[in-house]
Amino acid sequence: MESDTITQSPLRRRLDHARRAARSAWSLTSRAILDIALPTLCVACRDPVAGHGVCAQCWIRLSFIAPPFCERLGIPFVYDPGPGLLSMEAIASPPVYRRARAAVRYDEVARTLVHALKYQDRIDLAPAMGGWMTRAGSELLQDADVLVPVPLHWRRGWSRRYNQSGHLAKAIARMSGVPLEHTLLKRIRPTEQQIGLSKSERTLNVQGAFALPAEQRARVHGRRILLIDDVLTSGSTANACARALLRARAAQVEVLVFARVVEPLGNPI
Repeated sequence: MESDTITQSPLRRRLDHARRAARSAWSLTSRAILDIALPTLCVACRDPVAGHGVCAQCWIRLSFIAPPFCERLGIPFVYDPGPGLLSMEAIASPPVYRRARAAVRYDEVARTLVHALKYQDRIDLAPAMGGWMTRAGSELLQDADVLVPVPLHWRRGWSRRYNQSGHLAKAIARMSGVPLEHTLLKRIRPTEQQIGLSKSERTLNVQGAFALPAEQRARVHGRRILLIDDVLTSGSTANACARALLRARAAQVEVLVFARVVEPLGNPI
């Protein structure tokens, strides 16, 4: 009986290999047929595009943020004021978190990308967006012990089925090697959409909305946290998350987002 098993094993291995090869060939053929029948469209302009995301013309229209910018908030300056200077926003209303960086300005193309990822199940955009964030946040990633995505309340997560910030964080973790923790921070109460709210209303809306489960607090103590989100507007959500993490004795909290809202004037003082 033992010899029968030995003689049959190579045959079984060949059959298994043939089945896997057939499945792989069918998958590639099916994908090619779909690409011909349903070509990938640019998220922004809907023109056919090779691969995923945006076409070359829309990519050019993305406003990537590069130095010079505010050391604290990452807001771009219209001229180089020299090292270490801060924006008016950073001086007038310092954030709870230490530093923030963003890949792009929140403009028309960036908004289309964010909405596609967030509301239209386009999680295939997360690797490209996460790659841009990884480059923009390289300095922050070097200092980070762990990535923490801004969490959704469980009700919104259930209706949306996924957390866009979690997918961005997953892509960044894979590229940077910084570990990702999904469970350190919780949104403990539902909040209204921030769209259309004033800065003070945004702050009130997220006040006390985030907390750490008791069993997770020790895992935050002394660690350098990099908070991941899709958009930074007033900073109210990032501040609320940072407060919760710092109360749990995190060593520092910094913020990395795909896009940030930039006022027409971002001059230093």
